[in-house]
Amino acid sequence: MSSKNPADFVFVAFKGGVAAFDRYDGADAWIWKPQALKGFFNRFNPSSFLTIARDGDRLVVASSKRVWCLDPLTGAEVWSAEVKDIGGGYPIIAGNDGGQGAAAAAAAAAAAAAAAAASAG
Repeated sequence: MSSKNPADFVFVAFKGGVAAFDRYDGADAWIWKPQALKGFFNRFNPSSFLTIARDGDRLVVASSKRVWCLDPLTGAEVWSAEVKDIGGGYPIIAGNDGGQGAAAAAAAAAAAAAAAAASAG
């Protein structure tokens, strides 16, 4: 069993896929590409431009027509769902940031306290 966790990786979306890299040494961990559409619609390739967000222990990937949930440690597809009646465009994902927001808030509070102490003293 791996001792890695999702915070140990950097995730990059590229045209047609997602890659994971070890955040400490840059080693590539995995590459995921969605299954190509079949038939006439394949030429429109709605999965070309992807948006990604880590949501706790999952990685959410979205295109204008589909959403996938990946295991961030392996790149294995957990589930996928078709997006209907949305009309395309570039998707934006909102989800649990895995605690990154709390860390940023704590860092901002510490910086504000240090600035207040410096101006008082």
